[in-house]
Amino acid sequence: MTPDARTPAPIATPPTTSAPASLPGRRPLRSRPGQPLIGALALARARVHEFCGNARHRLAMQLAARMSGPVFWIAPGWSSAGPNPDAMVHFVDPARFVFVAPGRAEDLLWCMEEVLRSGAVPLVFADLPSPPALTPVRRLQLAAEAAEAKTETAPLGVLLTPGDGGAPGVESRWRMLAAHATARNGYEDIFAWRLTRLRARTAPVGDWSVAQTRSAAGKAGLKTVTAPGQDAVSTRRCAAGSATDPGSGACPAAPDRRQESASQSRG
Repeated sequence: MTPDARTPAPIATPPTTSAPASLPGRRPLRSRPGQPLIGALALARARVHEFCGNARHRLAMQLAARMSGPVFWIAPGWSSAGPNPDAMVHFVDPARFVFVAPGRAEDLLWCMEEVLRSGAVPLVFADLPSPPALTPVRRLQLAAEAAEAKTETAPLGVLLTPGDGGAPGVESRWRMLAAHATARNGYEDIFAWRLTRLRARTAPVGDWSVAQTRSAAGKAGLKTVTAPGQDAVSTRRCAAGSATDPGSGACPAAPDRRQESASQSRG
């Protein structure tokens, strides 16, 4: 080989581009079937949601009644407030519930995260004294998704927070407030609630009036009796027993207020 010989430099090949690999265990949100809540309203599975308002525990009982299998209820060990089995029996079987009472505040969401990640139960509630921060909520979301990838159970997590809630990073936030009334005879109570979807990733803000139902087995349930935008007077009439389509939330049988006022003035 002569001194002038040179080894040719290798030809550089341009880098190949490929589509980014999807995270393991993550599926498109819309591919997951929703968990029915009330009527046509549903919650995304394998996600963490938030229930708030003074009737949040009643809404939690409704969700548990619409599902099957064991339920974990995590609440502070220092708090005396919590579900009463004597009252729960009217809505759902208390034997399905496992009550967990951590002694430290930091263990509340840690317990929820571990239960969700295990995929051992389909529904987990955390009854919290205040909304948590974004980082722990994000960990809960990842735990629920990891369980879905590992066990195919798609567990559902629900944070129960006072007031108007406000936990960041939740899939959806629902507020339910009591709107009970008394019938015109003065003796019969009308059980009614106002349900508001304050936020959701895949649905707009909405507002519904809700009334109590009774199944053939004697269990109390909930149904929507007005679509968003109907007034409170129609709500009370629907709750009193007017014909209602639970799926659409319409209350077509509500009478006209002007006709009713005229009849009362004549009487």
